[in-house]
Amino acid sequence: MSTVAISVCAALLMLGGACAGILLRRHLPKHHLNDHAKDVVRLGSGLVATITALVLGLLITSAKNTYDLQRQEVRQIAEKLVLMDNQLKRYGPEARQARELQRQAIPALIGRIWGQRAVQSPTGAPYQPGLEGDLVFAAIEALAPQNDVQRNLKFRALATTSAITEARVLLFEEADAGLPPALLAVVIFWLTMLFAGFTLFSPINATSATVLAIIALSASGAIFLILELNNPFGGLLQIPSTPIRDALGVLGP
Repeated sequence: MSTVAISVCAALLMLGGACAGILLRRHLPKHHLNDHAKDVVRLGSGLVATITALVLGLLITSAKNTYDLQRQEVRQIAEKLVLMDNQLKRYGPEARQARELQRQAIPALIGRIWGQRAVQSPTGAPYQPGLEGDLVFAAIEALAPQNDVQRNLKFRALATTSAITEARVLLFEEADAGLPPALLAVVIFWLTMLFAGFTLFSPINATSATVLAIIALSASGAIFLILELNNPFGGLLQIPSTPIRDALGVLGP
């Protein structure tokens, strides 16, 4: 289910809780709606509202930090691609094939990150390095250095290639974490109960109904932000692939 659909469902559930509160107020006996019951509901709603606000705040902060970290990792991958090309260029014309294979591997890398995030191998493994990256590594390994400078450049190019692979695996694992469904369900349940408490003792008119709808949309907007930030390579707030595409343009012949 998309993040928009989940957010809309959350808003509808909150408004459904408000409707449940209205129905309860109409059907409960008078002595169940006295001042003592009102105080209990008010205090309980305050406690639940505080807990919900804290959890939503922590979830937004955590999701934003993870999003920023993944965006930085994308930039670091782009930097390493340019660095490796520079190392191979300094190695000499013998590394031309490895550089060409690297340029050919970048579009596939972009497709794996922003396309099929959960690329699976025939054995069901959650992540499998692309053939293009293996070809680049093999081409660098096949280089036969003639002096200490070339040996050093080959070693550094292999280390950079391994660093790119490690960053890609880390990026995949972080992007696949997401928000636990049970936690999301509990937060929505708390919000629904709050809306039921809002209408249990207060008559509803057009103004209060409009305000409740705005509050529901605002709360579902917070849920939308959390879900979007936890889905950094898809949706409306996805991390752009511009740094890696720019790196592809920088790589020389």
